[in-house]
Amino acid sequence: MRRSRRKTSGLQAAAVAAVCILFVMTALIGLYKCFSKEPVPKEDTPGSRFAQAPEETDAQEPGGSSLSQNANQRKEHFHTILLGGLDDENGGSDTNLLVALDSKNGQINVVSLPRDTLLNVDWSVKKLNNAYHHGGFTQTMDEVSRLLGIPVDHYVTVKLRAFEELVNAIDGVDFEIPVDMDYDDDWQNLHIHFSKGLRHLNGEEALKVVRWRQNNDGTGYATADIGRIGTQQEFLKAVARQTLQISNLDKIGPMAEIVQKWVDTDLQLANLVWLGEQALAAGSDNITFHTLPGDGAGYYQGGSYYILDPDAVLELVNTYFNPYQRELTRDDMDILAP
Repeated sequence: MRRSRRKTSGLQAAAVAAVCILFVMTALIGLYKCFSKEPVPKEDTPGSRFAQAPEETDAQEPGGSSLSQNANQRKEHFHTILLGGLDDENGGSDTNLLVALDSKNGQINVVSLPRDTLLNVDWSVKKLNNAYHHGGFTQTMDEVSRLLGIPVDHYVTVKLRAFEELVNAIDGVDFEIPVDMDYDDDWQNLHIHFSKGLRHLNGEEALKVVRWRQNNDGTGYATADIGRIGTQQEFLKAVARQTLQISNLDKIGPMAEIVQKWVDTDLQLANLVWLGEQALAAGSDNITFHTLPGDGAGYYQGGSYYILDPDAVLELVNTYFNPYQRELTRDDMDILAP
């Protein structure tokens, strides 16, 4: 049991590192600005709910455009990217975050997708984190797309080691620790002791803070993993504020090495530079974090799951993550609501 908990905690931190890596791409602008290129979004994904029935595809609107084409019309300069933290030992992706970059309006939204989110699949264990074992990160992308009814344009995955190296590369992070943390596990050689309040964290210390969930006496976040997600999101805001600064351009070399060593993505360097430019232009004040709405204490067929609130998810996606010009409906999504 302890071994499983250790890996899960570490993967939470790896997902945080994935977002950090995306932000530090801004530091590459100084070297590669002339190669900046906007990525090309996907038209559809395998699980998309936007495809019209065959009998509807020939229907015409005034002006000659088809209804299906209109339904699939995307917003300009709007991109979705799935970020995942990879388990080096088990080859799994326990923590995922979906980023929506609305470059036209200068907004970046990030939603945490709880690992135990219930999926409408035929697998015996119907959790989002199990998708990786049924087809790698491509399967995870497909399931997120099908679940939310939107295309996932690109992916970025990162291994845990990147976390410590990145924080150290930017000379540590000033962070307000939300609670007293006192945890010792000799079996893991893991010792976490921090007092509540502002502290300058190096890479090793930051990893401990985002891993922590409860103390040895059982006190901790009232909402367990959801509470830890909140701390991770606050940490990301702190990293974004510190990283999105011109003063960090002198750290291009170390950051580039971290990216090359620990990050995998289907985006080209020129695309990453363009995304970095947009993040720099938006600024940390326009980066907003969310958690997929649901119940972390839910059950389905005798198993413990994170049960989504379909109406709340629909509102969240339409407000921040919908890349299409039309409003989504519940029929576009594939949310299993027992």
